[in-house]
Amino acid sequence: MEGATWRKSSRSNSSGGACIELACSGDLRGVRDSKNPTGPVLRFGQVRVEAFLNEIRTGRHDG
Repeated sequence: MEGATWRKSSRSNSSGGACIELACSGDLRGVRDSKNPTGPVLRFGQVRVEAFLNEIRTGRHDG
């Protein structure tokens, strides 16, 4: 994900919390912990990430 532009949710605030960042690089989508930008990156195909984001939007992972 070298050179990728990372985006954090507009719902994220400055007090930290459980936030992730997303980036695009070709057909791959990267996901990382916003509190650890030099840490590991999970890489997924575009279809998988879009399905996951749709599940979040519909509340499937609300705890």
